[in-house]
Amino acid sequence: MEVLPYEAQRDRLESGQTRDRRTLAAREDTRPEILFYLADDEDVDVRRAVASNVSTPHQADRRLTADPSEDVRCDLARKVARLLPDLPPEEQSRMRDRVIELIDILARDQLPAVRRVLADELKTSRNVPKRVVQQLAADLDLIVAAPILEYSPLLNDDDLLEIIATCRVEGALAAISRRRNLPDKVSEAIVATLDIPAVAALLANPSAALRDDVLDRVIDAAASVDAWHQPLVLRTELSMRAIRRIAGFVASSLVDQLMSRNDLDEETAATLARRVRERVAAGAHENPQQEFESLVAAIQAQYRKGELEESEIEAAVDGGRRDYVVAALSVCAGLRPVAVRQILGSRLPKPVVALIWRAGLSMRLAVKIQRQFALIPQSSILHARGGTAYPLSPDEMAWHLEFFALDGNR
Repeated sequence: MEVLPYEAQRDRLESGQTRDRRTLAAREDTRPEILFYLADDEDVDVRRAVASNVSTPHQADRRLTADPSEDVRCDLARKVARLLPDLPPEEQSRMRDRVIELIDILARDQLPAVRRVLADELKTSRNVPKRVVQQLAADLDLIVAAPILEYSPLLNDDDLLEIIATCRVEGALAAISRRRNLPDKVSEAIVATLDIPAVAALLANPSAALRDDVLDRVIDAAASVDAWHQPLVLRTELSMRAIRRIAGFVASSLVDQLMSRNDLDEETAATLARRVRERVAAGAHENPQQEFESLVAAIQAQYRKGELEESEIEAAVDGGRRDYVVAALSVCAGLRPVAVRQILGSRLPKPVVALIWRAGLSMRLAVKIQRQFALIPQSSILHARGGTAYPLSPDEMAWHLEFFALDGNR
């Protein structure tokens, strides 16, 4: 790009044309005094360009930390976080101090969206001051804390243990559970909480170290927690004793998965085969589909009387009772259970949110179901707009339900 002389820059600034001001705000050769002036421009796109411009002087960036536009502050957070690891050595001290000053301010921004951008950009950085990482990790909004808790190399084992012991932010423990190469003492602390989504995420993390005695504690509590069965079966370090215990309460399809392991000894293989035969024999006397239909009928009767409370559904979510949740959503949304299962199994946030909306339940519960039942990654979860409102329009949510070819008939 050809360098624009100062006189030409001044002429464009004085032209009064929004297009000229936006161009100036985005150019890296624009004079600092002009960028400082444009930081107060009435056009938000001009201010966004100034916030994103690496040539913007520190004083202008400092002013933009208080900009009324969330988008401007997000753009500024993204820029300053990316500046930190790329500072030239000769400017390390002066520039670093200035960048860190901006990071400190933005880490205290009143809007989670701004803090989230900062956390996302800094989550793998080793150059950011640890106090900033600790502040973001302790944020009361999960969308801010989760990236740091899951990825930051600056959080040591003691930091993680303290967070596990004191954190009350729902979903924070699951973020820690997803960290790579989680040591066994941190895994043990997570298991001790019996937090269902956190333990499920821990079991699904192949790099998390789990001692045999800790796995035994999980197995002790796992019979009534469906969410733990699949990841538990897939753990590679299961002892023969653990495999035999797990086969006693998981579904037949999961027993089949256990039987396919190539590390089984003769006794364990024989035990699993016997479990399968017992399940087949029991199948002649048990009808799981009939039991589920009875559950649906009971919930439907409760719903018609106006006695089905959201708190009951939430308790079932927290308890990992998948059949109850599917049945309740089916009744409340007026959809077939098979359709509800398809949506929850899609791992797509918009259809899941649309399902909870159609069921007449809160967006707060929609976030929990996305995380704990649909197993949607934290970075993809849809959050409430304005604290409580659904983030999609009714028309858009209806479209997502139609996309799944739902006719509303059970």
